[in-house]
Amino acid sequence: MKAMRFHSYGASDVLTHEEVRRPEAASGQVVVQVAGTSFNPVDVAIRAGFLRDVFPVELPHVPNFDLSGVIAEVGEGVTAWNVGDAVVGFLSMTGPGAAAEYVTAPAEALAAAPRGGDPADAAALPSAALTAWQSLFEHAGLTARQHVQINGAGGAAGGYAVQLATRAGAVVTATASQRSQERVRAYGADRIVDYTNNPFLVALVDDGELRIEVAQRLPLTALVAVREDAAAGRLAGKTILTPA
Repeated sequence: MKAMRFHSYGASDVLTHEEVRRPEAASGQVVVQVAGTSFNPVDVAIRAGFLRDVFPVELPHVPNFDLSGVIAEVGEGVTAWNVGDAVVGFLSMTGPGAAAEYVTAPAEALAAAPRGGDPADAAALPSAALTAWQSLFEHAGLTARQHVQINGAGGAAGGYAVQLATRAGAVVTATASQRSQERVRAYGADRIVDYTNNPFLVALVDDGELRIEVAQRLPLTALVAVREDAAAGRLAGKTILTPA
């Protein structure tokens, strides 16, 4: 089968498209014929070796941990899946990845794929949507009529978060640049803040609704002392340093 692999850490040019042996399912595993795999920014850090202490991988390594596809082989002891089942999955970030025609996966790492749409597109779902769900409901405990601000709503996880929060009945404020605002509005955001060009805070100051608080003003030559005070926990509020 064909797969993308890197044999050493480095820039994107270490990736090669090459012939490799098709994997076989061990006990508790399945083999998935990959329909699609999605790119995640952390893939770059893993390939570059920046995270080798956190996510050590065996070289050569097949990258990408999000996938969608169809089960092609079922290993011993697997009862939840059958050959031909359409699935999505979030693979281990240190094991063989989904940038290949086939990949092995623990049976418990998979979920049934959505029934509609292009099977390959379902690979956009696992890690980004799971991140959004966990952030909103497992960590923040979001409920109906609560107000929530979602930063980076134009991104994958942020976009899912807007949709999930809206579905839950929350009041959603989303940050997004102009290029993403129409899409974020379609997701259901109640209010969109353009973080690249936002006069909102300035307008509140001009209207007297937001007060600028300054704890102390010091000359620029006091910068060393200010940093020492900060390290010792002696600063309270905002310190302004002036050149003159």
